[in-house]
Amino acid sequence: MKRFIENYKNKTFDLIVIGGGITGAAVAYDAASRGFSVALVEKKDYGWATSAATSKLIHGGLRYLQNVELGLVRESLRERLILENIAGNLVYPIQFLVPGYKDLKRNKWLLRAGLTLYDILSYDRNRTWDKGKNMPHHTWLPKSKIMELEPEVRSNRMTGGSIYYDCQSIYPERLTLAFIKSAVRHGAEVSNYTKVIEFLFSNDHKVNGVRVEDTLSGSTVDLKGSLVINCAGPWADIILNLADKSGNSKHQIKRSEGIHILTKKFKTQHAVVMWTPSGRHFFTIPWRGLQLIGTTDKDYEGNPDDYKVSKKSIEALIKDTNDAIGDGNLKYNDVVHAWGGLRPLVDDQTEGTYESSRKYEIYDNASDGFDGLITVEGGKYTTSRHLAESVMKMAEKKLNRTPKNAITDKAFLAGCEIKDMKTFMVELKNKHPDFDPMTVEFLGRNYGSESNAVLEMAKKHPALSEIICEDGQILASVVYAVQNESARNLDDILMRRTGIGNIGHPGTKNLEKIAIVAAKELNWNQSKLEQELENADASFLLPQK
Repeated sequence: MKRFIENYKNKTFDLIVIGGGITGAAVAYDAASRGFSVALVEKKDYGWATSAATSKLIHGGLRYLQNVELGLVRESLRERLILENIAGNLVYPIQFLVPGYKDLKRNKWLLRAGLTLYDILSYDRNRTWDKGKNMPHHTWLPKSKIMELEPEVRSNRMTGGSIYYDCQSIYPERLTLAFIKSAVRHGAEVSNYTKVIEFLFSNDHKVNGVRVEDTLSGSTVDLKGSLVINCAGPWADIILNLADKSGNSKHQIKRSEGIHILTKKFKTQHAVVMWTPSGRHFFTIPWRGLQLIGTTDKDYEGNPDDYKVSKKSIEALIKDTNDAIGDGNLKYNDVVHAWGGLRPLVDDQTEGTYESSRKYEIYDNASDGFDGLITVEGGKYTTSRHLAESVMKMAEKKLNRTPKNAITDKAFLAGCEIKDMKTFMVELKNKHPDFDPMTVEFLGRNYGSESNAVLEMAKKHPALSEIICEDGQILASVVYAVQNESARNLDDILMRRTGIGNIGHPGTKNLEKIAIVAAKELNWNQSKLEQELENADASFLLPQK
């Protein structure tokens, strides 16, 4: 997978997609698979922002059920099934435990009614290609059984609880990347670190392309296209405002901050639904040997480029956690790692973002005087594939073309060509007996059908078989990230290709080994190597303000 911007030859595309998060990736894949010529540009790395700031879930959304958004819940549950099928190595069923209490929002009968409706809306949940992914109906258990299963859960005023099923995306960064790779497989040309700085217009004032800057080289390039699709998420309004050369555009979206923390302070066997005193629910989820806690939902004002997770936000989540589960003594220094991001919302009628919808809207900006531009706002990770289908319906009309039928719900994503994960893992371990089973397991689940290529690289160069992460990742993945997945710095490698950094600092020695291998592949001099190490170290520090 190459950055096309480095060798661009003045090609005119049918579609130019702005934004390499899950929405842009899904739109590029859908369009390319239907026969459109597609260019996708991302100003930083693929999936670096909102798409990486998730709870690692592919789910219907109990909150939306609570808000009586039954259509959104059904769409999400249908898309959950599709993602289980097309990305079987990356999406799995997971058990949730939701305790009931003697209050209005969490009472037994309300919870049971809601989960029964959830079961009904997911009537097709077991129509998976992989028959090992069965999800039963929810069950109600007495208080004694809940406390036996999860002693960390608060027992005061508890009336019992339910076990229900949703899905976990164990590595959403690689799931986003799988959509990017699928787009490339169908002919799309993609480029990270390529920032849109200006719109191009034809003589009749129609948008016919964008001027971009290759931020790695500093060069600028004019990309021509029949239609530009703005999938910039929290930056969608900023991109749209670039189109108004008068400088009078005041288009603005609502943004919500969501953060997560990881800790070893306590452990649960299930994903557990927790509640704040105000009635907002959040989760604690077992993930890669740690406890993942999140998410929050708080208004964010200001430039999204300036966003960083704050100490105040982490402390607020710690307080919510202490109010809901465990011994109540989770402290700031118990946090192993923290991350956050901004969600774009389309509902500006509510006072708080928790009540805002996760629906999406697709705008034909011709009504704003920018014919040739479509803007996508809102949405949620789980429904991004279907959102892309909706975008393409508008694009078809704008381009006056009848494309091929959609295939994205029927074809495996790139690297996910596996129909039976259990059999695949057995065969992978048998094929590579010289590797630690933990390594083969990790690579098999995160790289899917591409895991053989990583393991064969390590066989060819034994030094690359060294384990550099506590759950088995090896140095060969660093080389693979650079050579095959457009990784251009340590942050790309650690956070969005190998997963080594997603569970906190890998240790000074391991970080130096990773950097030395990356430096060789990317031709870094000593100064650049030291700067990358310094940047990586700083990224793992918890905020002090």
